[in-house]
Amino acid sequence: MTGTEPAVRIDTTRPHPARVYDWYLGGKDNYPVDEALGRQIMAIDTGAPRAARSNRRFMQRATRHLAGAAGIRQFLDIGTGIPTEPNLHQIAQSFAPDARVVYVDNDPIVLAHAEALLRGTPEGVTEYLQADAREPGAILEQAARLLDFDRPIALSLIALLHFVADEDGAQELVDTLVEALAPGSCLVLSCMTADFEPENVRQGIERYAAGGVTLVARTRAEVGGFFKGLDLLEPGIVSVKDWRPDLARDEAPLGDGPVSLYGGVGRKL
Repeated sequence: MTGTEPAVRIDTTRPHPARVYDWYLGGKDNYPVDEALGRQIMAIDTGAPRAARSNRRFMQRATRHLAGAAGIRQFLDIGTGIPTEPNLHQIAQSFAPDARVVYVDNDPIVLAHAEALLRGTPEGVTEYLQADAREPGAILEQAARLLDFDRPIALSLIALLHFVADEDGAQELVDTLVEALAPGSCLVLSCMTADFEPENVRQGIERYAAGGVTLVARTRAEVGGFFKGLDLLEPGIVSVKDWRPDLARDEAPLGDGPVSLYGGVGRKL
């Protein structure tokens, strides 16, 4: 972050998706209103914390692959959320200390904790941009000051697009970002689905809506649409818990049961 940052105003009277997610992960950066919604969702689906943790582990495994075997050295993570270790830059820079990582979010709660995202290696770049995911052009303009868009970039949209409805330009958002990437770049994406637990997800969406949060559940085919023109890496689009478990590191068992989030990684040819 550079310059004078705006004063951070955090509304603790309404639940916030990032803080509810933090509560599921066992974090401390949440408030009673967030815990209350989290417990309401758990009354419908006891596996909600398992889904949050599975999604986080998907990000970690994908980053290990991209920074490791794929050799990517630039990362653009949009919709970062509240820092939870290990963060993306810690994983990427453990493979390549000179990796460049740019986080993007527009939530005051994330800005308040952004300093934790800036503790990267001296050799690399770790930066946070305050920007709205619904304005991909502005994100690309700012990120271009820190990343070389003529070289491969790993673009992460983790648990972001279920907060963006089709009529609000979800597909256009992805298309604009991917179009700006060089060949060899990769899109890492996870998104909520009702394919596995339709009734639980429907009720969960209603509870979030009552708290003022819009959620969109998408089918596997609809999630696949975000990867159009990209070469999907194995195993394709699967529940996040089933994406490359061989890349796990010291992951404690999360228990059985479905995880209603699709995840996938696609490479730009």
